[in-house]
Amino acid sequence: MPSVEKTKRAAKKALPAAKKAGKAPAAARAKASEPLRFGPLGIGIEPAEVHTVNYRDIAAVVSDTPIEVHDPTRENVLAHERVNETVMRKHTVIPMSFGTVFKTRDDIVELLRSAYDAFHDVLDKMQDKLEFGLKVLWDREVMVREIENHDEDVRRLKQEISAQKGSTYFARMQYGRLVDAALQALSEKYLAEIFETLRDVAVASRANKPIGDKMIMNAAFLVSRDKEQAFDQRVKEIGARFDKLTFKYTGPWPPYNFVNIRLKLERAKEK
Repeated sequence: MPSVEKTKRAAKKALPAAKKAGKAPAAARAKASEPLRFGPLGIGIEPAEVHTVNYRDIAAVVSDTPIEVHDPTRENVLAHERVNETVMRKHTVIPMSFGTVFKTRDDIVELLRSAYDAFHDVLDKMQDKLEFGLKVLWDREVMVREIENHDEDVRRLKQEISAQKGSTYFARMQYGRLVDAALQALSEKYLAEIFETLRDVAVASRANKPIGDKMIMNAAFLVSRDKEQAFDQRVKEIGARFDKLTFKYTGPWPPYNFVNIRLKLERAKEK
């Protein structure tokens, strides 16, 4: 049976989210002249109100927090993601790294001012676009049996090893090399077909390094908001076609894999 597991997350223009006694951010570009408020979604037992610090037509989404190191515990990371998820329902979000804290509101305004052009450019490019993650896994032993059934050279060599009475060391080495090469070729074939099938319903894609022995694909796709349902349906079709693979499908997310802005906060000189 095909396996497609999806974790669904919700998603106009916003920047990274931030927070005060320090302020910790995610960024957002908001088409609003007045500051926005998103409710008590910050970190901690009594979450602080999440609001914006505005500069021209962009804003940092922030909440107040003690100036301290925030450990990436499950609760804290979920709170950070909850802010991103809430803001991206109506705004385009550039996510800022977890644990980023600024001492004052002026520091955040200076960040937005000094990096305004970079933020503005990325937010324009990311407007109405969402990120989805797609991981593909297989059972190696199942795939080896498939190869043995369909690859004549592998099947013949396995039979020779079974029938051989003496040392089978070199034959087993050759068998291992053949199987590894066949698995690599099969993996590449699957990946090429999956990327090609999703090409016309995605704006861009990025292949990240697989994690562990079972994962053969760890990819991110940038999808226009109006193509979300089409992308979702295409993933389901792929899952039905490749019934020996397991698909783990997540999103929508802010465009983590498609934004690369290096920021340096330049403090305004004291007059």
